[in-house]
Amino acid sequence: MKNILLVLFVLNLIISCKVNNKNEDPKDTVILKENKPRSKSDSTPRNAPIINIVDTVALPYHFISVKDSAVNNIRLSLKLGFIYSDRLSNLIKHSKLKITGHPMACYKTQKAPFFFEAGIAIDKKPAKLEPGIIYKHIGKRKVIVAHFFGPYEETVQAYQILNDWLKDNKKKAIDKPYEIYVEDPLDENGKAKDPYQVQTDIVIPYE
Repeated sequence: MKNILLVLFVLNLIISCKVNNKNEDPKDTVILKENKPRSKSDSTPRNAPIINIVDTVALPYHFISVKDSAVNNIRLSLKLGFIYSDRLSNLIKHSKLKITGHPMACYKTQKAPFFFEAGIAIDKKPAKLEPGIIYKHIGKRKVIVAHFFGPYEETVQAYQILNDWLKDNKKKAIDKPYEIYVEDPLDENGKAKDPYQVQTDIVIPYE
């Protein structure tokens, strides 16, 4: 359950920044070809997010989620917190499931009102689903991934770069993009980490 509880801190950061995300041109962005996080010795300017683009294949997985909406950022924060720490957590516990991935979320809208789906990968299909909880088996598929390191409000650049990659390579998205909250944003003392050391993956399945 650690991943579900710790992601609530990330969600607070997401909500506080999401209303400020605009479709601006990428700026001061460092794009890497290899899957390497930013190191402390990196001389890149501190205001430049690291965006590492990887063309790969996502393996099959089981997934439970909840779809919902929120009229403003405060309600969105509360609902995401409830979904992860209560609804999904209870189902996982009662069904004796195992978490096999990091918390994920996708957003139909980037400004209020918000329409979103929040979920997590598990080891098998639940024997019984509670009302409002969705189960999916996601098959093997090609994905383009942006491993993002930097302030969350700059993730808009990663979305733009991924869309440019699809256009340049004449590929088509086959599902909505989603975010994976890979890194624990808190250190062992409960303090916020340097955002340039925290990884968020933005993923687009394509064909």
